Amino acid sequence: MTDIKNVTVLGTGVLGSQIAYQVAFSGFAVTAYDISDEILEKATERFAGLAATYKKDGVAGAADGGADAALGRIRYSSDLADAVRDADLVIEAIPEVLALKQETYEKLGAVAPAKTIFATNSSTLLPSAMKDFTGRPAKFLALHFANRIWISNTAEVMGTPDTDPAVFDEVVAFAGEIGMVAIPIHKEKAGYVLNSLLVPFLGAALELAADGYAEPADIDRVWKIGAGAPLGPFQYYDIIGLTTPYNIMSHGDATARRHAAWLKENYIDKGKLGIASGEGFYTYG
Repeated sequence: MTDIKNVTVLGTGVLGSQIAYQVAFSGFAVTAYDISDEILEKATERFAGLAATYKKDGVAGAADGGADAALGRIRYSSDLADAVRDADLVIEAIPEVLALKQETYEKLGAVAPAKTIFATNSSTLLPSAMKDFTGRPAKFLALHFANRIWISNTAEVMGTPDTDPAVFDEVVAFAGEIGMVAIPIHKEKAGYVLNSLLVPFLGAALELAADGYAEPADIDRVWKIGAGAPLGPFQYYDIIGLTTPYNIMSHGDATARRHAAWLKENYIDKGKLGIASGEGFYTYG
């Protein structure tokens, strides 16, 4: 057992909501923070949808009252100081924009209790790029979750040279307490383990579609038949949500920026953001 009891999640987007709900489902008190009450109101709908999904997907204990009980363990706040006032652990799941994360950690470090551990869920950025903005580099590390957290239940834990080994071990143990398979990463690696494998794969698929070689559905079909895989790359894009890969590619090289522009023009600008919006590369009823 760890000493972590109260957890605050910064950001109630697709993955932030999943993290907060999974932590609450595992019996912890959770505060969901976002920048406005309007956003938090939408988050309540997302949490209700997750409760229904846990029941539908047969998550152990969900149908026996666990899914609904989790909703009662989540409180909401758009005031950062209020949101973290009792936090033992803060998990940051805001957009993949380094300057935004750095600014957020400066604010967080000024209001969080001295006991609080900070963890970034960043999927691509190194924690070393943020640690000096936290005011507590010994209590800062990365804790990266995969989308559809209740099914793809890995939690990659990656520290910096300044991370206290005891803090690292406590976060590894916490990951187990919330039903995750903890994957300790021994030194910093951009993309961690999962995205070091997944991002090149998805990038190759997007190149084939954006540069006009084949249609997304046909690319998926080839991959599923040829590799015996359950999902194709564009199905993964819809699960992840198109905004995150767009943000990442927008800060890449010229080819990545060109592909980001294609994604924006053909999908994002049309409201096709993936499963969360009901349509992405595919339509969801």
